[in-house]
Amino acid sequence: MKYFELICTAYIKRDISFKDSFEVISKYISFSMAQNQELKVLHEKKRVYKYYTFGNFYPIEKERVYKKGNSYQFRLRSPNESFIDNLSQTLRQNIDNPHFLTVEVSKRAIKQFFISELYSATPVVVTVDRGVFWTIERDGDIMKLQRLLHDNLEKKYFDFYGEKLEPEQNFVQLLEIKNRVPQSIWTSKDKKSFRFFGNKFRIVPHEDEVSQKLAFLALSCGLGEKNSFGGGFCIARGIGV
Repeated sequence: MKYFELICTAYIKRDISFKDSFEVISKYISFSMAQNQELKVLHEKKRVYKYYTFGNFYPIEKERVYKKGNSYQFRLRSPNESFIDNLSQTLRQNIDNPHFLTVEVSKRAIKQFFISELYSATPVVVTVDRGVFWTIERDGDIMKLQRLLHDNLEKKYFDFYGEKLEPEQNFVQLLEIKNRVPQSIWTSKDKKSFRFFGNKFRIVPHEDEVSQKLAFLALSCGLGEKNSFGGGFCIARGIGV
């Protein structure tokens, strides 16, 4: 297993608030995909895994505003090298955008390594019931949360690799919730704003082969749901990073 990562340097054309940043990056990626016929087909598909995840602008400003005239990096990952290569070419075309311009794109490949800890850098979104997101206040069932996270990754793995895993246990050995209140990812459609509720986690995965594959997949294409909106982008500690 391996994933491919684009490290993108963005020149900011106008101030972008932290609240708006997920939507700005997500829609920039979506628009870029629409400029490539192969990626456009993927973008327009509904209710399918898109197999990519992205992080927010870095570094984060103390004022929580990414300032006009400054440059920041964001990272985009996928286990699909063809997707990454096509998107890299599109991003290099200096697509006109009112918010930012991608001025540099570099690619790297990461082979599977042993993961001792996973940290969610962006909120992890998990749907419990139709339109209801898992939070401590509204649900609080940690075992259900772990099951939903595991099942989501197992389905992604089968869908992408065509191999059915046979786990003996949930891939999560320890889960720690890092936020005191739900975290939000804001976006909009038809000029109406809405948000996805999520949480920040520290996860210690089990050491067996299947658990490590699922933990690596979480790094590769995102933990939980709404990955194409910025949900579930993870970083990891481990051996062989």
